[in-house]
Parts: sequence; C-alpha cells; structure tokens
Amino acid sequence: MADRRTPGTGLAPPAQRVAAGGRPRRPSGEAGPAQGVTQLEGRHAVLEALRAGRPLRKLMVARTAAGTGGLRAVIAEARRRGVPVHEVTPAVLARLATTRTPQGVIAYAAVRDTVDVDTLLEIARSRGEAPFVLVLDGIEDPGNLGAILRAADATGVHGVVIPRWRAAGLTPAVATASAGAVEHVAVAAAASPAQVVERLKRAGLWVVGADPAAAQALYEVPLRPPIAVVIGGEGRGLSRLVRERCDLLVRIPMYGRVASLNAAVAAALVLYEVRRQMQAAPARA
Repeated sequence: MADRRTPGTGLAPPAQRVAAGGRPRRPSGEAGPAQGVTQLEGRHAVLEALRAGRPLRKLMVARTAAGTGGLRAVIAEARRRGVPVHEVTPAVLARLATTRTPQGVIAYAAVRDTVDVDTLLEIARSRGEAPFVLVLDGIEDPGNLGAILRAADATGVHGVVIPRWRAAGLTPAVATASAGAVEHVAVAAAASPAQVVERLKRAGLWVVGADPAAAQALYEVPLRPPIAVVIGGEGRGLSRLVRERCDLLVRIPMYGRVASLNAAVAAALVLYEVRRQMQAAPARA
C-alpha cells in the first residue's frame, strides 16, 4: 500500500446541526420535543447519553416500569445529574414515542451536533493514533446506521462520516438502534462522500471500499491505519464516484447462496478485520 503522510489542515467551519426526523401528531396537552430538541428512546440509549454527559432536559418514564431493574439505573443516573424525571402512564408514553421500543423511557435532549471531517482526524492525532475512519456512502435505514455506529464504537473507530442528504441522519431511531453508541462516536456530515474520500487521501489515509465484485477478498490484503473504510448503501452499494476514488476494493467471501450481506453486518466484518490486523502488527505512523 502507498503510505500517505501529509498531515491534515486546520478545522473547518462550525459543524452543521442535524435535527431529528418528523414525529407523529399528538393529542393536545401532551408535550413533545420543542424546536431544537430531539427525543431519545430506550434504556440503553438514554443511559449512555447520561453517562456521556449529554445535556438532557427531562426524562419521561412509564409509571408501571419505574421500579424495574433496567429503569432504576437510568432514573438513578438522571437524578444524580440533576435531570428531572416525570412518571407518566404507559399510554401517554406510547403516544409520545416515535419508535416501537421506548422500553419505558423517553428523554428530551438538545439536538446533537455533527462535526467536520477534520475533527475526526484531530481526534486521532490527540490520542497519538493513526486515523481509523468509517465513511458511509448512502445508508438510508436508521436501524442499519444505528448498528453501524455500535460496531464503530466497539472497534475503536475515530469517527464516522455520513452524507448530509439522501441518507439516514442522527434520529431517535438511530440512537435507539445504536444502543447508546451514538453518544460516544464522533459523526461528521458531508455533502459529498466522494469529496470526503479525496480529503482523506490527501490527509494520508488509505481508502478501502467494500464491494462484492472486488477481485481481492477482505483477508488477503493488509488493512491497518491510517485507513478509511467505505461502506455503500443498501441495495446499490458504492456509488460510481466513490468506487472510482477508492485506493482498493475488497469483498467479503460468501460461502452460501446469498450474494451479499446486510450493510451493518458488512461494516462490522470489515471493521473487525482492521482491528484484528492492528492487534497483529503496529499501525503505520
């Protein structure tokens, strides 16, 4: 592999604020999120938001579940941090929920900002580590994005880049699917994944795209930081512009009858192969 070592430039303009998606209408008198506020649902998502120090305005918990083991830890952490806790009936919580799995708790928080791509590189530099970045080329399903963020956190990725348009954003459904990982993984929003790939290459990263039609299998090539892994969208895979700009394309070997894997599963496999190789040999400086 080529070894690009040109350092990144300074930080770009302030990050764009990413708002949560639309919510169903509620009966009058039931307060949903105000403008500039997002809604987190699920015990893991809310607990990790609290532990990460994210400012939460209040918690709504189901009265019948407030004393259960899973919610006790959430309520205790909220009270320790001075976050108001309001008990409501399960019916009220169900009407307020935007996902099917609120798990007895909803939290209201300031909308989380995304960062710029240079910030992801700065995170790596601040830790004295070679950059390990994940670029998503059009993931549209919130469940997939949440699962990918969870895998990114588990494998020590410095940050994830998502498209600003025509893709899933940081919605409550994504936060729930990530089981709280969205609170710990830096996410950058960019207008063009192809331009991001070029930016990362200039910063010295080796860009590897996952493509079922690639000639080389995942385990046949060295995959160590500084590296950017690129995962394409559901169904269509990598876009042409992104595919053409990757330094290398790799495929995940398939031994059954299906031709490809779910995007989140594919991302996890590639990220863990990078981590495995990092454990076997030191990363390139």
